[in-house]
Amino acid sequence: MQKIIPHLWFDKEAVEAAEFYSATFPASKIISTTALPNTPSGDCDIVTFDIWGHRFMSISAGPLFKINASISFMVNFDPKFFKGSEDEARKALDYAWDKLSDGGTVLMPIDEYFYSKRYGWIQDKYGVSWQLILTDPNEDPRPTIIPSLMFADKNAGRAEEAIKFYLSVFRDTKMGQIHRYGPDQQPDDPNSIAFADFILEKSWFSAMDSARMENTVFNEAISLMVYCKNQEEIDYYWDKLSAVPEAEQCGWVKDQFGVSWQVVPESLDEMMSDKDPERSARVTQAFLRMKKFDLAELENAYRGVHSKV
Repeated sequence: MQKIIPHLWFDKEAVEAAEFYSATFPASKIISTTALPNTPSGDCDIVTFDIWGHRFMSISAGPLFKINASISFMVNFDPKFFKGSEDEARKALDYAWDKLSDGGTVLMPIDEYFYSKRYGWIQDKYGVSWQLILTDPNEDPRPTIIPSLMFADKNAGRAEEAIKFYLSVFRDTKMGQIHRYGPDQQPDDPNSIAFADFILEKSWFSAMDSARMENTVFNEAISLMVYCKNQEEIDYYWDKLSAVPEAEQCGWVKDQFGVSWQVVPESLDEMMSDKDPERSARVTQAFLRMKKFDLAELENAYRGVHSKV
């Protein structure tokens, strides 16, 4: 099971967006759709979907947060994924770019750059940002989808600090590439990170600094869900990641860089998708009253046992 899953917060478009992404990227599909009743935002749709082997989750929960480019998703179109054909990889990339361009905003035009024969960065009509890159098959292999964190605005220059922190918190970690800005790339500091990638819990992530992207800061619109096998893991990640007490609610925390995380039990998805609506409703009402999840109390709610929460 993928340990860390990107979570996208939409106003009303969670199902529509998941269907759009499933039609845009290779080997992608919706896994499940669940209605979450009687939340502070009303009835919400929760969608679990797979983009080219990478699990995502989204929710329609009102216009509380707006997605921005502080977290984007790098999509590697490696010819190895297309039976070694660079032409087929390029066709798939261009198809995705054309789909994402419909109603989208180009952040970097699709073109040849020193690091790739074909690369472009685009924000789609739902606000989600994608970096599409034709990968050199001779380089070290990377997965199809890599969440990318951009440390901009007040966070500019903190990417390396954040990477070291995340590597210290999570398990099954590894540092990958690291490239710094040069002296001729002002306003970015020459010692800050132009690009770096790293592994957390067996999943690849990337990070960069940017002194150019003002008013682009992390928020709750894109969070990272950490699935925990037991209460001990929930307690561990909660204590490590929570740096903003007022942001603690329903399993959500915010770290010292402003990145939002959801620390949740692995069994929650099964409880929430139960075909018995009374069971899922009890679990919903139980976790809505929590800050850090109490797994025993969630299980009690699921079984209909009186809860102390």
